[in-house]
Amino acid sequence: MKPLISETQDAEALRELGRAAVQVVHDLKNQINGLKLYATFLRKRLEKAERPADELETISKLIAGLERAATDTATLVRYGRPVELRRAPRTDLSRLLSAAAEGVPVQTEPGEPFEGDFDAPALSEALKNITAGARPRATGSAGATPAAMPEQNGLEIRLRREQHEGTPHAVIEWRGATLDGEGDPFRTFAGGHGLRLALAARIIQAHGGEAAHDSGVLRVRLPLAKR
Repeated sequence: MKPLISETQDAEALRELGRAAVQVVHDLKNQINGLKLYATFLRKRLEKAERPADELETISKLIAGLERAATDTATLVRYGRPVELRRAPRTDLSRLLSAAAEGVPVQTEPGEPFEGDFDAPALSEALKNITAGARPRATGSAGATPAAMPEQNGLEIRLRREQHEGTPHAVIEWRGATLDGEGDPFRTFAGGHGLRLALAARIIQAHGGEAAHDSGVLRVRLPLAKR
C-alpha cells in the first residue's frame, strides 16, 4: 500500500499544481490572442473580397468568442497571482464607487467622509466587476455583455459608514442584484462573471475588507481612515 500523503505535503502539492495551472493558462491566453489576430486578418481579407454577409458574420462571431476567452483567461491568470496594491492615502471611495456604478443609482450618507488608503485603479476594477455581476445576464445573443443590457429595474447601490471592531468602515450594498445559481457568487467561479467576482473579492480582501452576499444583496466592507 502507498503511504498516505500528509496534510502538509498535500497542501504543497496543491500549491505547485496551482502555479503550474496559472502558467498553462497564461500560455493559453497568448495562443488565443494569436488566433484572434489571425481571425482579424481573415475578416479584413473577406471584407476586401466582398464575401457574403454570412461569412463575415461567422468570422465576427469567432473573433468575439476569442475575445471573451482571452479576457477570461487573463482574469484567471491574475486571480492565480498575488494581489499587489499601490495604495494612496485619503483616496475618496465615494468617487470611485460613483464612477464604477455606470448609471446605477448610488445612495450615500450626506456629509460623511469615505476616505481610505486605497489602490484606486484596482479598487475601481473590483467595484465595476461587482456592479456588472449584479446586473441581469444577456440572453439569446452569444456576443452580448452586461454593459450592453438596459439597466436593471430596482438595482441600487448604497454606501454608508459603520464602526467595526473599533475601526470606521465603509459598507457598500448592491441591492436588487440578479445572481446566477446558488451559493456564494464571489466563490462559485461560474463563467466569466463568476471569475471576475472572485477576483473582485480578492482585491477587496487585499485592502483589508470583505465581500459577502445575502438574499439578492452583494455587500462589501472596507476599512476607512480615522478622522
